[in-house]
Order: sequence, then structure tokens, then C-alpha cells
Amino acid sequence: MNKELAVKLDLRFAKSDAETVLSFFINEYGRNLAFSSSMGAEDQVLTDMIWTKYPETRIFTLDTGRLFQESYELMDKIEERYNRRIEIFFPDKAEVEKMVAEKGINLFYKSIDNRKECCHIRKTVPLSRALSGVEAWVTGIRRDQAITRYAAPLVEWNEQYKLLKINPLRDWTQEMVWDYIRKHDLPYNKLHDNGFPSIGCAPCTRAISPSEDIRAGRWWWELPENKECGIHVTRK
Repeated sequence: MNKELAVKLDLRFAKSDAETVLSFFINEYGRNLAFSSSMGAEDQVLTDMIWTKYPETRIFTLDTGRLFQESYELMDKIEERYNRRIEIFFPDKAEVEKMVAEKGINLFYKSIDNRKECCHIRKTVPLSRALSGVEAWVTGIRRDQAITRYAAPLVEWNEQYKLLKINPLRDWTQEMVWDYIRKHDLPYNKLHDNGFPSIGCAPCTRAISPSEDIRAGRWWWELPENKECGIHVTRK
């Protein structure tokens, strides 16, 4: 499995709908496939598509220790609806304690390097554990979410984790996501009703105005090209 295979699969499914893409990869990779949910609106669509037809498929999320209460409430609702447990991965206690002791509890406001270190410890390291043994990684990335995601393929080779990364909703618009949620009466994070189109950690996410970019509320003190936590961009 390599980059050449990813290119072939990307071309093969270029015009396929999300359900077709999911069906192929779930049947092909089984328990070696996992969906990482950040509990965003897109992730509720994929959770429904996956667990309605393929309830044995692995779905996991990362609990950074700094999430909104509304995110935890959503996790409960998802588990009740599908009668399944979401796998939850936490950061290493010792690493978090060392970081906070050296740089403070809200270190991320002080520099981009500090913020990236916090994201690395709280998100990227746990993600590495979650993806251990995984051959196909499904995400909720959409091209119109951010300038850093516009060029995302439908299927790509992730060199960092040595696996296929599948983005079934790559070409979906925000309107398409919400049409699906309303049609299927899916649970979603109630912060979306209060001006939060993108939701991450509580200290690093704010509501936005209708005229702002969809990712403007994430790390709002940084420039747009820095608005990734490291999960979908290789850490430098």
C-alpha cells in the first residue's frame, strides 16, 4: 500500500458519492479502518452513514481535556442513538503536566509554537495511538472548510501514519451537510446554533459573525495559514 495506490483509488472514486466510497473501504479494510470524529457537523453525517449500515466499524474521538461541555453531551447522544461506544483517546498525563508546569495552563495564547506544542501533546500524540494498526483512516475534511484543506484529495496516502486517508465528504458544501442532518434528524453540537461553525477546544474556539470565514473562530489570534492543529498537516 503506497502513494501510487492512493492515486489510483482517488481517480477511481472521483465521481462517487460518499456512501459508495465508505462502502468500498469499509468492506475492503474492515477492522483495519477507523473514522476519527471531531464531533463537528460533518462528523455526524459520516457517523450516521457508517453506524446505520456498518455498526462494527471503529469510530474514535480525541478528548484533549479542554473540550466544551456541549461536546460531551453530544457524545452521549450519539452513543444512545446508535447503541455503540465511541472510542475515546486521551493525552498522556505526564506530558500535559510537564507542559503546563513549564509554560502555563493557557500557553497557546503566547505564541504559535506554544499552541502547536499544546495541539501536538493533546491531539497528535493520542491520534498516533488511535491509528496504530489502522490501514484506512476516514475523516470529515471538506474542501470549503479552510484554505489549508482546499486541495485535499478524496483518497490520499498519509506518509506520517503510513496509511490511506479517505475524505468522503471532500466535495460537500456546508449546506449539504446541514440538509442531511435535518433530513435524518441527527444529534449535533448545540454550539452550532450559537455561531460556532467549527468547534475544537473551548479556550481556542469562539463564535463568528455571518461575514467571517468558517474557520475564523479557531485560534482567532493567528493568521489563516496557521489554522490547523497538526492532525491534518504534518507537524514541522
